[in-house]
Amino acid sequence: MSILSASGLSKFYGAQEVFSGLELSVARGDKIALVGPNGAGKTTLLRLLVGLEEPSAGTIRRARGLRIGYLPQKPTLASDQTLYGEMLNVFAELRAQQAALEDLAHEMALHPASEEAMRRYAEAAERFELAGGYEYENRIQRVLSGLGFGPETYSWPIAILSGGQITRALLARLLLQAPELLVLDEPTNYLDLAALEWLEGYLQSWPHSLIVVSHDRYFLDKVATRVWELNHGRLEAYRGNYSHYVEQREAKRLRAEREFEAQQAYIAKTEEFIRRYKAGQRSREAKGREKRLNRLARLEAPRQDRTMAMRLEADLRSGDQVLIAQDGITIGFSAPPGQAEGEGSPRILFRTGPILVERGNRVALLGPNGSGKTTFIRTILGELKPLEGHIRLGASVRIGYLPQAPGWLDPTLTVLEQVMASSGLLAEEARHILGRFLFSGEEVFKETAVLSGGELARLALCLLTLRGANLLILDEPTTHLDIASQEVLQQVLGEFEGTILFVSHDRYLIDALATHIWEIEQGELRQFEGNYTAYQAAKQALAAERALAKEDSASEWAMRQRALRQRQLALRRREERLHTLEREIAQLEEALERTASRLDAASAAQDAARVAALGREYEAIEQALAERLEEWERLASLAEEQG
Repeated sequence: MSILSASGLSKFYGAQEVFSGLELSVARGDKIALVGPNGAGKTTLLRLLVGLEEPSAGTIRRARGLRIGYLPQKPTLASDQTLYGEMLNVFAELRAQQAALEDLAHEMALHPASEEAMRRYAEAAERFELAGGYEYENRIQRVLSGLGFGPETYSWPIAILSGGQITRALLARLLLQAPELLVLDEPTNYLDLAALEWLEGYLQSWPHSLIVVSHDRYFLDKVATRVWELNHGRLEAYRGNYSHYVEQREAKRLRAEREFEAQQAYIAKTEEFIRRYKAGQRSREAKGREKRLNRLARLEAPRQDRTMAMRLEADLRSGDQVLIAQDGITIGFSAPPGQAEGEGSPRILFRTGPILVERGNRVALLGPNGSGKTTFIRTILGELKPLEGHIRLGASVRIGYLPQAPGWLDPTLTVLEQVMASSGLLAEEARHILGRFLFSGEEVFKETAVLSGGELARLALCLLTLRGANLLILDEPTTHLDIASQEVLQQVLGEFEGTILFVSHDRYLIDALATHIWEIEQGELRQFEGNYTAYQAAKQALAAERALAKEDSASEWAMRQRALRQRQLALRRREERLHTLEREIAQLEEALERTASRLDAASAAQDAARVAALGREYEAIEQALAERLEEWERLASLAEEQG
């Protein structure tokens, strides 16, 4: 049953059209991801649906009494309450019932023989329990904890919270309110991995409807059951999560391209026939074809979105060992003056254990906010010294660093001047490169100080590509990038032949890119070989094993540990084999195309002997390709079953 729908929905700002003629419907229980490039109008559409703006045309129908909760991208919260007090306000009605119940209890104490007082107390207590009166404080604590607020924050006034904390506080309040339609605009921006995973689990079991805008593809994979794509003023609906949407979108794009090309070929062929025979003996047939052609509904050429065209190449090859700390290091800093511990006293964040990053490794550094990830990066860059131990770079290592906040950019320079100053390029060359990062026309003359977060991210990536580094150190590289740009960056980093160490909350990127996971946990750096999926599976398996170990003997525990390591080894080997098969399949497909081309040429030349030889070669390649495809499908199916 639909709780919200719209027809003919259009929005204009002056003469500028944001979108027009949108048709949409939200059913009870729908969990919808709204995706599209920056500037497509996603936030505008959300504001229309929740009633904060009026459409220029069209109608929006909401179910009678529909309760909508909305989290904007940049929320504000004016309140004189504490954090916990603000959450308690959600349950004002329950708290009033609780106060009335306490009054009835007091009345019963004064008149213990009053049956009327006992009856009213019993009825009130039952209503209170059915409404969740005995659970609401536990709910508050569970939600606040899940979103990263510890008990020590409960008494903090709302007025002192940071922007990110305000966003999380409003999100907590919305989850506690449990509206029938929850609308979230970029809810993941200020969440660390632990909070992200908690929110995913909470929303997976969310019993109401949800519309969410997010650039976190992994989050959308876990939460969404439908996807709306808003682009070029149109809204397309897809079934399934984000990964299913990507597959359907690509299939739809290829189908549209084939249909358009086929129609263009038909039109060209028909027009040629008309030109040739319109004045001849077949003129009647030609005129008939001309009439049919004039009535033909012409397909539009599929639109191609502008995407970044970046490329990362190292100027020289590094040694096989890129980053080394044989005895490990201790990461931390000296306490600032005036702190209780005393000036200059060391503050230890974590210890690493031995470190060896080899050429070609792609290491994802994970850990909660404040665990020391940025301090570790600054230590590698030489800006800070480790509290203990020594870390060094290998031979011929050249670092390219992309900080999370591009404060290293000169705000007084234009985009073009930034590139010219950093690279020594002439204006024409610099403008050509900037065009690959979607800066065109007058945009190159914008001052850095006025750029949006997405524009700053693209400029920083542009400068990174000009350094020729063979070790990339990236701190949240996908922040502020829309999904299309994230996909391009992911592909480019995947093709980079050097070494990468990156900090990211983008688990989709981590899963696709990382060969190693380093997690900062309880003051230690734990190293794991594999991508995010394998790392999560190993953690879950280890957690399950630890739970069982409490009930088992030491020998049984040791056996399970060995089994776990064997499963991890088997998983890694299967992943490696899958990657090898993918490379071999691509090579065989290319070889098949080349052999087919040579076979066509030999056939055209009527070279029977060469045709026979090439035919045998084609069959052999085809057989080898079929065998590898069969093995890949078997291993992929096994991985899905065991995943």
